[in-house]
Amino acid sequence: MNRKLVLGVAILAAGAGGWFYSQGQTPPPAPVMAAPAAPLGVGALGRVEPASRIRKLNQPGGMAVTRLERLFVTEGEEVTEGQLLAEFADAHMKDAAAQQAEASVAELRAALTRVREAGRPSEVAAQRARIAAITAQEEIARREATRTDRLVPSGAGSEAAAERNRFVLFRLSAERALAEADLQTLSTPREEDVRLAEARLAAAEAALAKARADAELARVRAPIPGTIIRIFARPGDQVGSDGVMEMADLTRMDVVADVFETDLGRLRPGMMAEITIPGERLRAAATLREIGWQIRRTTQAGTDPVAAVDSRTVEVRLTLSDEGAALLRRRSGMQVQVAIRPEQVPVAAR
Repeated sequence: MNRKLVLGVAILAAGAGGWFYSQGQTPPPAPVMAAPAAPLGVGALGRVEPASRIRKLNQPGGMAVTRLERLFVTEGEEVTEGQLLAEFADAHMKDAAAQQAEASVAELRAALTRVREAGRPSEVAAQRARIAAITAQEEIARREATRTDRLVPSGAGSEAAAERNRFVLFRLSAERALAEADLQTLSTPREEDVRLAEARLAAAEAALAKARADAELARVRAPIPGTIIRIFARPGDQVGSDGVMEMADLTRMDVVADVFETDLGRLRPGMMAEITIPGERLRAAATLREIGWQIRRTTQAGTDPVAAVDSRTVEVRLTLSDEGAALLRRRSGMQVQVAIRPEQVPVAAR
């Protein structure tokens, strides 16, 4: 009896233990799906540069070393396109040569007009009057010759007188023909004379164009509207390799960044970027406008001592926002940090 009781208690204890074990066991965790990787942005070093680029203005005369005579602008002054900025010492001599060429053109143009007109109206009128007088004399001489020729057979007139009248008639006829030829010359110019005068005028006009171009080479004019950034030569100085001055249009500013060639596939025009400016807490906004066409070695000096010094990069240009352009207008050449956002924003590049 006691043995059966003990066996029953053992069975009950085993069942209770199994029930408690099943209640305390946790189910296996569900498998975790990997989240898609977020697109990466592009970081690079860049430099501030005007959208128009910095223009270095030098003497247009080429290799000739010329002394600067006059300077008409100062650093920081805004100029318009075509405005005269500086003048070299040989400008007066070249202006005189241009004036001489202008006088030569005026002379040859007048000569061409005279050749085309052939004769003055007064000369033409005088020649026609002379022809009329000779014609009248010829008519009188013809009558005299006819009358004397009729008298010779009857013996009333001599053969000598008749021959003399015939000679006078012949001479007057020749004079009339010569006068008519002179009138034709006065009225109609010769084609070869006109062509010769036109050729001489064309040569003089070409010489005038060259003289004016030479005179313009003695001056420096603004190629674009903008601001004078720096002046290298002053009146009396010989212009060196640095040129006369530098200018740029500072109303639109860019950031030129060197992006690694491996990041080129993630760039698209219109992507937004943030520009970190040294010494400024605010970041400037920019838009990727241009992607370069050539891979080359980096031109930006980094601060990482273990970075590759021969990294291959592509040059991209980003247009700064109006606020950023106003902030960086006087900081051309400044190094900044560029962070191009990974998402492509449908903003048209300006």
